[in-house]
Amino acid sequence: MTTVSRGSTRGVGTLTLDSPHNRNALSAALVGDLAAALTAAGQDPEVRAVLLAHTGNTFSAGADLRDPPDPDALVGLLRQIVELPKPVIARVTGHVRAGGLGLLAACDIAAASREATFAFTEVRIGVAPAVISLPVLPRTDPRAIARYYLTGERLDAAEAARIGLLTAVGDDVDAVLEPVLDGVRHASPQALAETKRLLTARVLETFDRDAADLTALSARLFSAPQAREGMTAFLERRDPEWVV
Repeated sequence: MTTVSRGSTRGVGTLTLDSPHNRNALSAALVGDLAAALTAAGQDPEVRAVLLAHTGNTFSAGADLRDPPDPDALVGLLRQIVELPKPVIARVTGHVRAGGLGLLAACDIAAASREATFAFTEVRIGVAPAVISLPVLPRTDPRAIARYYLTGERLDAAEAARIGLLTAVGDDVDAVLEPVLDGVRHASPQALAETKRLLTARVLETFDRDAADLTALSARLFSAPQAREGMTAFLERRDPEWVV
């Protein structure tokens, strides 16, 4: 059973994260299904842009600790979003945590409703936001992101927009996205592809320079004793042993 459903309306292909049992966590299955759906959307001449949506009250809870994706596969998925020759637009009406913020940052445009919340929770389970830094760091305010990386604090949608994680916020996310989708429907496919290439050049430079090192860092941290303790504590709904 697929974890990503597909639809299309007037040139906008919608890919919906649909894995309710784990709050759309980035499992090996979801990463593979989303990569396949993006490939199909990229090859479909009827699709002008991709809308990345979600079921339930969580856009993505981050990496699935019971069925984590291979770090190389996650890097590949994030790069695929950045390189897709069509705009990828995130529609967020729920919570986004850890690895889910990598998906959000890889998108070209991201809009959220005011009730959405965000957090880089990696430090609280003994790891670091390594792989997702590839799209996150080039697109966010350095001083602000240092705070949220280091503390794992929750931030609201307005703050997420202020620091560059989001493009726009509103009470009705569909109203926020209406002029965006209308705009891409009026743009030529060639113009969209070339304009996106201009906009993503700096992000792709980061992938070229840092992907191998950050993938290795992620693998090393996830196999370390503190990560094992942090993930066990998370699954057992208790504080890890280092909390003071």
